[in-house]
Amino acid sequence: MTEKQTHTLALPGVDLVYDVREADANDGRPALLMIGQPMTADGFGALAEHFPDRTVVTYDPRGLGRSVRKDGRDDLNPQDQAEDLHALIAVLGPVDLFGSSGGAVTALELVAKYPDDVRTLVAHEPPINAVLPDAAAAERARAGFHEAYQAKGNGAGMATFIAMTAWQGEFTDAFFAQPAPDPAMFGMPAEDDGGRDDPLLSKRSWAVTDYQPDAAALTAAPTRVVIAVGEESAGTYTARTAEGLAKLLGQEPTVFPSHHGGFLGGEFGYAGKPAEFAAKLREVLAVTA
Repeated sequence: MTEKQTHTLALPGVDLVYDVREADANDGRPALLMIGQPMTADGFGALAEHFPDRTVVTYDPRGLGRSVRKDGRDDLNPQDQAEDLHALIAVLGPVDLFGSSGGAVTALELVAKYPDDVRTLVAHEPPINAVLPDAAAAERARAGFHEAYQAKGNGAGMATFIAMTAWQGEFTDAFFAQPAPDPAMFGMPAEDDGGRDDPLLSKRSWAVTDYQPDAAALTAAPTRVVIAVGEESAGTYTARTAEGLAKLLGQEPTVFPSHHGGFLGGEFGYAGKPAEFAAKLREVLAVTA
C-alpha cells in the first residue's frame, strides 16, 4: 500500500477531506471505503494497514475533524452525510463499504437512496433505537447521558454513556435506578472543563440513533448488505441494535472479532483486534453477492 494522499472535495455545504491509500497492485476490485461517526479517518489507520492489496479510502464526516462545514449548521445527520458520500463516490466509482457505529447508519441511508453506489456494505453495530423492543427506554437512557454532560461536563457525560453502552439487555427499571457512575472509575476527570459541544454527548448526533431504516429499500437494493456484531459486544446496546436491524432485514448478524471498536489499534486506549477483525472483513468481502 502506498503512502496515503489527502484530498479535499469542495461541496456546497462542506469542504470534505478524504484520504486515499492506493493498493500496491490494482486487480480491478473497487475501493474499500471505511467510515465512522463521530469518529474521523484517524480511527481506521490500524485496519487499513491490513489491506495493502486494496485501495482504501477514509474520510472525516461533515463537521468533524478536517471537514469544515459551510452550511452554518452543526447537527450530524445521516441524510447529509449520505449526500456527501454519494458525491465522493461519484469521484471514486462504486465501492465496497465498511461502516461502523454512526458510520454504519450513514451507510444504510446511502444504500437506501443510492443503491448503485455500493457493491457490499458491512454495517458494524449501527446504533438505531427504532429496531429495539425497548426503543423508548433506550431514548430515555440516551437522554440520561446527555443530561449528565450538560450538568457536569465531559467526564460525567462519558461515564454515564459508558454505563449505558455496557448495560446487558433491555433498559429496565434496574438500569435507571443505578447511582450516577463516578468518572474516576473509567480514568476520567470529574472536573467540568466547560465544553458542551462534544459530538457524541451533545444532541448533535441524536439524528443517528433516531434513524428509521428503510427495510424495503435496503432489501431491494443490488447492494449486498451484511449486518455485523462484535463477539465481545453480546447483550450490549449496539449488539442488540445490530441484531434488531438484521432481523428487520431478514438475516442473521455476522459475528466479528472483538468489541464495538474491534478494528481499533492501541493508540485509542480501547484496543480491539485489528488483525483478526481485518481477516474477518476480508472473508466477508470475498463472498460473491
